[in-house]
This record gives sequence, structure tokens and C-alpha cells, in this order.
Amino acid sequence: DQVAHEFLFLELSMGLHDEAHVDAYFGPEDIRAQAAEAKLSLADIDQRAAKLADSLAGASVDPGRLAGLLQRLQALRTRIRMNQGAVLPFDEESMLLFGAVAPDRDAAHFAAILKEIDVLVPGEGRLPARVDAFRSSFDIPAERLAAVFDAAIAECRKRTLARIQLPDGESFVLEYVTDKPWSGYNWYKGKSQSLIQINTDLATNISRAVDLGCHEGYPGHHTYNALIEKNLVIGKDWLEYSLYPLFSAQSLIAEGSGNYGIDLAFPGEERIDFEKAVLFPLAGLDPADADRYYELLALLEQLEYAGNEAARDYLNGSMTRDQAAQWLVDYQLTSPERASQRTRFYDTYRSYVINYNLGQDMVKQYIERDGADQGERWRRFEHLLSSPMTTADLQ
Repeated sequence: DQVAHEFLFLELSMGLHDEAHVDAYFGPEDIRAQAAEAKLSLADIDQRAAKLADSLAGASVDPGRLAGLLQRLQALRTRIRMNQGAVLPFDEESMLLFGAVAPDRDAAHFAAILKEIDVLVPGEGRLPARVDAFRSSFDIPAERLAAVFDAAIAECRKRTLARIQLPDGESFVLEYVTDKPWSGYNWYKGKSQSLIQINTDLATNISRAVDLGCHEGYPGHHTYNALIEKNLVIGKDWLEYSLYPLFSAQSLIAEGSGNYGIDLAFPGEERIDFEKAVLFPLAGLDPADADRYYELLALLEQLEYAGNEAARDYLNGSMTRDQAAQWLVDYQLTSPERASQRTRFYDTYRSYVINYNLGQDMVKQYIERDGADQGERWRRFEHLLSSPMTTADLQ
């Protein structure tokens, strides 16, 4: 209890210096008040975090709990260095914070995928513009956005609750916002309650409704946080899990499982069938060309690692912002507007970007190992979301 109390005190103290550091806190309010009153300097937080880590050496506690605490303290001390002005190479930063390094893939890797897309979306002009125009024909009209998202989230929830028992009374509030560097965000409030925000700065493709409904809600972030609170904070009295430090290995689990959960909830053709039958009519979209649209989405998913390359080179200083945005246009086939928004994300969250694609791949490999069937995949997924597992456990 003393260790957990000190950990929370230090993390909340760090949150006073770095507003993005604490993603969620639903622990004792008196610890938050103590941190606000003490106003520790970054140097003081670092010194006490080092002392706390040393005190855990050889501690007689659950190995998973111990590993989780030590990784979080390493990440905390890394963020302190960064807030003090240290500029770490992208890969070193991601390893210290999230416990993983994304593979390095060159332009030739993505060029082979682009050739397939070029055949799929023929026409005049450059490929990025053709793809953007084709995808835009599947944008949800603004006046239909709420109805589409409500239906998508309801289906994500139904499919998740058929496999995972969530606490009674769990729910979230959905808001539509603007001027954010992300497309969606879950703010967990404790007691199985969340605030989910959807950014409407840019038009929303029909496929994003299920993506965000699963990723931010069921069986993604909302589900993960509710299970952590239920099983670790309440079930085991591991108080340190009442705080979610954004820049830690917990985020690789969170983002990876959030993305993997989409295919878990909608395996095979089930997602396409649901969207054609339910979401397309609600959005007022013609599904006549939907099959080609989904074929394109599958190929675009293979370009996801292009975002890591843009972030790595931009943050390492070998690309300017404009060059990084152009790389995203050329090799991830995103629109110039979305590319610009993405560079804003890099400014704020830096190497965090690896958690989405690399995290998804690592979670997938862990869940589907040894040819697990659908029932076993859901059991492993629930265990992952209910335990102190870190990146090292996925490997």
C-alpha cells in the first residue's frame, strides 16, 4: 500500500508538469491533493522514483505486479528527462516508454502495395488524389453521423457483452468535438464510466464508425479500463492501477487491443455484412461499390507502418514537417488535411504512434498463437485486459 501510494503521488506530481501524462485517475482524491500541495520539481520526482524502484528490488510481491511497477517507473523517469529537455532517438524513446521498437521499412516496401492500389483505383491524376476522391464517396453526411455511430457502437457493445461480462451499470457519454490532433479519444472516469469524444474536424468515412466504436468503446479502451478497475483495483486492491500513465507500456496493450478488438468482434465477413446492411442505409450511402472500398481498406491497412516512418524521421530531424506530411500523402495515401493533422499528433505524442500498428500486431500474435479458435481468442483477450501484462509478456 505504501509503494502504491508513493507511485500514485509521483505520477500525479508529474501530471502537474505534463498535462498529457495522466490519461485517467480514479484513485483516492487525497493523494491528488497531496501532489497539488507538494508541487514537487521534476528533479525531486525523478529522485523519489529512482528510490522507489530501488526499494522494489527483490520485493516479495506478485511478479506481474512488480514488473508493471518497474516498467512504469522507467517510463516516468524517461518522460521526466524529456520534459527536462532531453531529445532521445525515436527508437530509444519508444523502447524506454513502451517496451518495443517498430520495424524499419523503406519506401520500396510500401511501393509494392501502392502498385496493387493503383490497379484497384484507376483513373487520371496522382494515386493519392484518386484514392482520396474514391474514399470521400463513402463519407458519412454530417447530419447522419450520430445515427451511424449510435448503431455501430450498439453492435460493438452487443458483440462484446456476449463474450465478456462487464460491471453492472457500465456506460459512456459520447461527444463530438473539433480542433484535436486525434480522431477519437476515451477519457475513463472510474466506476465503469467513460467520456468518448469523436473529432469532426474532417469528414468521417463509413468504416470509421465501427473502428472507433470498437477501439474507444467495446471491446477497446472503455472495456479495458473497466476490467482493470474491476479485476485489479477492486478485485486485488492494486491501487497503482487506478492511474493510467499514458506514456507507458500499458498504452501498447491498450492501443494494440483496441485495434485488434475490431477484427475480434467482427471476424471474417461479418463486419462488411453489418456495415452494408445497417450502416450504409443509415448514412444514405449506396453500397454498390462497397466491395472495392473494402478491398482498398485492406490494402491501406498494409500501409499503416508508413506512419511510423514519417514520425521516426520527423522526430529524429531528418524530415521537416512538410516532408513528413508529404510522405504520408505519398506512402500512406492520406489526404493533405489528414497528413497535417497527423504531424500535430507526432508533436504531442511522439513515438506513441507505434502502439497502434505494432501493438496490434503483437496483440494479434499473442492472442492467436497455436491456432486458437474464436472462443479461446476471446478468453485470452479478456485475460489480457484484466491483468498487469506488459509488452514483454506479449513477446
